[in-house]
Amino acid sequence: MLWNIDFRDKRPIYEQIVSGIESEIIRGIIKPDEPLPSVRSLAMELSINPNTIQKAYRQLEADGYTYSVPGRGSFVSNVEGVREMKRKEMLQRIAKLIQEARELGISDKEIKEAIGNTVTESNVENGIRTPSAKADTSCQKKEGASDDRS
Repeated sequence: MLWNIDFRDKRPIYEQIVSGIESEIIRGIIKPDEPLPSVRSLAMELSINPNTIQKAYRQLEADGYTYSVPGRGSFVSNVEGVREMKRKEMLQRIAKLIQEARELGISDKEIKEAIGNTVTESNVENGIRTPSAKADTSCQKKEGASDDRS
């Protein structure tokens, strides 16, 4: 578990650590009840002050991602509820962006193309294979026929 610290990032270092750990917990890379590295070992690994790690760990605990056991360290909480909440928040943000795009006069067809292109690019970057383009275009034709705002 090595989280990258970008010293040029405007966010404080502890927030970068929190963000990295949260991401791994949400994605299931770090499992419930799995221990986090000790404050001292992570501070040495990242070459930063142990107080910074401690601050990040306190924030993770306050946010419900971890729990601490005195004398044993910090452990990952069962975050299934947090994962579902984050999922709903993300879908709400997407809906809001779509509404803003429509208010700017962007057609549903353009929105779908932009989303499709973004998903495709992300899949390529992450090495994810997708169904054939033929299947994708048939779905787009069916969906786009009735609600296109061009």
